[in-house]
Amino acid sequence: MKGNFEIKRNVLLNPGPATTTDTVKMAQMVPDICPREQEFVSMMKRMREDLVRIVHGNLDKYTAVLFCGSGTMNIDVCLNSLLPEGKKVLVINNGAYSTRAVEICESYGLPFIDLSFPVDELPDLDRVDKVLKENPEIALVHTTHNETGTGILNPIREIGALAHKYGAVFTVDTTSTYAMRPIRIEQDNIDFCMASAQKGLMAMTGLSFVVGNKEIIRKSAGYPKRSYYCNLYLQYDFFEKTGEMHFTPPVQTIYAAGQALEEYFAEGEEAKWARHTRVFQAIHKGLDELGFKDVIKREWQSGLVVSVLYPDDVNWDFKRIHDYCYRRGFTIYPGKISKTDTFRLCALGAIDEQDIKDFFVVLREALQESGVRVPVVYKN
Repeated sequence: MKGNFEIKRNVLLNPGPATTTDTVKMAQMVPDICPREQEFVSMMKRMREDLVRIVHGNLDKYTAVLFCGSGTMNIDVCLNSLLPEGKKVLVINNGAYSTRAVEICESYGLPFIDLSFPVDELPDLDRVDKVLKENPEIALVHTTHNETGTGILNPIREIGALAHKYGAVFTVDTTSTYAMRPIRIEQDNIDFCMASAQKGLMAMTGLSFVVGNKEIIRKSAGYPKRSYYCNLYLQYDFFEKTGEMHFTPPVQTIYAAGQALEEYFAEGEEAKWARHTRVFQAIHKGLDELGFKDVIKREWQSGLVVSVLYPDDVNWDFKRIHDYCYRRGFTIYPGKISKTDTFRLCALGAIDEQDIKDFFVVLREALQESGVRVPVVYKN
C-alpha cells in the first residue's frame, strides 16, 4: 500500500531531468513484478502506441521502440542501426548535441560528413542541399530539433524535405521537444524521432524511446550489426515477437512513465504547450527586468530553453548564484557553449508561470547578496 509522504518540491530550470508531479513519483511504488508477466507486457504495448500518438503517427506505419538509457542512447541506436553498408551519414551540426552525433559516428567508424554551422545560427538550407546533391552516398541525415545547449530551434521540416528529395532517411533528436512542442511526424518529414522519459513526459530517467517508420526498421535488418545491445531492429523484432524488451527493463521507471503518459493526455497537447509557453515568456520577462542578454535571437528560440550571457561584473560567480538558488528550491544550469560563458533557464517539467515569478525573487536576492549590480551590466 502506498503511504502518505511529504515530498519536497524543487523547481528544476535545468534542461532535464524535469520537475515531476508527486503522482508520477508515487507510481514507482508498485508490487514487485516480473517484467515477463502479461500484465507488464500489456502495459508496454499501450505505452508504445501512446508514444506514437504523441507525434500524431499512424500506428500502421510507425512504432515506438523502448530502450534502457538516457537520450544519447537513442542517437547511438539510430546512427549505428540505420546506415546501410557503404553509405554515409550527414550530420547537420550547430550545437553540442549534434556534435555528440558526430562523436558517435567517429566511435563506430561510420563514414560521415560533419556539416557545421555556428552554434548561434540556423543551418543554411542551400548548403545542406548542395552537400546532399554532391554526395549521393549519403543515406542518413541527422540533426537536433532544439539544440539544448543554446535553445536554437532548427528547421526540421525543411531539412527533412531535402533529405527525402535525395532519398535519405531523416533522423531527428527531439529529446528536448518531444511531448512539449507539437510534432507531427509525417508532416514534419521525420522518419525517426527520439526522446527520453525525464524530459517532455515529465517522468523518470532511465527509459528512452525511438519513434519511427516500421518499413525502414525492417529494411535495416540487412544492415551491418554494429551493436548488440543498441540495435534498433533487434529490439523492435523482439518486441514484435514477444511484447517484451530484449533485456531487463527498468520496471519502476516504466510504471512512472505510464502515469506520466496518462497525465500528458489528460492535460492535452495544446494546453501543455501553452503552459510551457507561459513559463518561457515569464523567464524572458524576468531576465529582461534584471538586464540579462540572450545568446540566441528570440525569433530563433525553441520556446523551451534560454541561454543567458554572464554579465560583466567582477562579483558575478555562477556557482555562488547557483548555490543560493538551490538552497531555496530552484536549480539553474551552466551553459554548453565552448567559448562563451553562459547559463541556461528551461521551460520544462511540471511548472507554471508562478514558479518563475517566485524564482526571480530568489535570483534577485542572490545577485544582491553577491554584490552583483542590478540591472546587470555588459561592456558591449
